[in-house]
Amino acid sequence: MRYVATLGALLMLVTATGRAEGIVSAAYDGPVERYGHFALGRPHEYARVRAQTDAGRSATLELPDDEVFEDLAPRLVRLTDDGPTLLLTIVSAHGAGARLALLGLRGDALEITAQSSPIGTPNRWLNPVGVADLDGDGVAEIAAVTTPHIGGVLRVYRHDGEQLIELTSLTGFSNHVYRSPELELSRPARIDGRMRLLVPGVPRTSVRVIALEGDRLVETDRCELDAPITGPEALRHCEAQLTDAP
Repeated sequence: MRYVATLGALLMLVTATGRAEGIVSAAYDGPVERYGHFALGRPHEYARVRAQTDAGRSATLELPDDEVFEDLAPRLVRLTDDGPTLLLTIVSAHGAGARLALLGLRGDALEITAQSSPIGTPNRWLNPVGVADLDGDGVAEIAAVTTPHIGGVLRVYRHDGEQLIELTSLTGFSNHVYRSPELELSRPARIDGRMRLLVPGVPRTSVRVIALEGDRLVETDRCELDAPITGPEALRHCEAQLTDAP
């Protein structure tokens, strides 16, 4: 598997202050039809991602012909307070479906620096929940719901070298409606001083509050909804309810 990286200039330039150049923004480019799943509707399958750095430089990562970014926009994330800014993306492949991929500046290139195992079946997708330190150790985990349209599974991953290793999982979630561009039906939130995951359960008429406790995910609370969730407003309402609860 080969990834083609092109640069406007040297990307890991050390500035006059001694600080390494970092990513400040990114966007997908080059809509394509070669995969054809369109879980988010058209045109949200892309051949490449373009990043801008704080030195005013640009970098492009282009995927092989059998892969696409099946996503709306790259997410700028940090796994530690002093770590580099990375891009969290969704890559889908003809033979294996979707996987999470972290992109970063490595040497003189924008590259995939770590990735999860793919779902394993074509036209099977995942939707990230978010990036947060769920166990309080100072390093953020990455949460996502795989196959949110059919038996969704909440999975939590930890960065380990060039891999995103699955720590644990829990079934019964759906944070996306097929063919919808709305991806913000779930998110991390701080509840009673600890990070939790707010994720709709199947069939999206409740928001389940999930904690990472040791090596397992545990439901600690639940918000019942009057109608299926359609946007982030229900999450904010749920978070307010839990924060205000005695």
